[in-house]
Amino acid sequence: MTATLDLLRTRRSVPPPLLDGPGPTVDEMQTLLTLAARVPDHGKLAPWRFIVIAGEARARVGEIIAAAFAADNPEAGPDRLDQERRRLQHAPVVVAIVSRAGPHVKIPEWEQVLSAGAVSMNLVVAANAMGYATSWLTEWHAYDRRVLDALGLAPQERLAGYVHIGKGREIPSDRPRPALADIVTTL
Repeated sequence: MTATLDLLRTRRSVPPPLLDGPGPTVDEMQTLLTLAARVPDHGKLAPWRFIVIAGEARARVGEIIAAAFAADNPEAGPDRLDQERRRLQHAPVVVAIVSRAGPHVKIPEWEQVLSAGAVSMNLVVAANAMGYATSWLTEWHAYDRRVLDALGLAPQERLAGYVHIGKGREIPSDRPRPALADIVTTL
């Protein structure tokens, strides 16, 4: 139990530009996604799904991101477009977590959204426990319908974020955390 608590106590996000390979193997990805899916899920709806973006797919999705950015920012120069193109190419594996929350007779949509967040955090913690570094991000392209359509999201689906997984070249120092006195109310 001490190792688990130490992991939770010391976990850090590593910015994608500081992530390198190797990434998880196919078998490790199966384990990570299985562990990620073990979250509260009232009604057994699985109101989320995964899109694994690895290998050449990272460049293909990057072209889609760059094209959407260029369409909205015609003044963007080649360096800026290259930055957008490489967004998903730093880490060897990026997992997009898709929230499929929607109206249900018994399960509030909010609980379904929370379940997608829990899946995302489980993936982060499981990857960290396996020795990988991670970063869970959204950024503008997680909300851009052109990018979402290209990833195959249905109109009612949303992206809970991208979890970048790799080996950290360096682990950032801890950021200030909120004081418990500021965030805890005891009744």
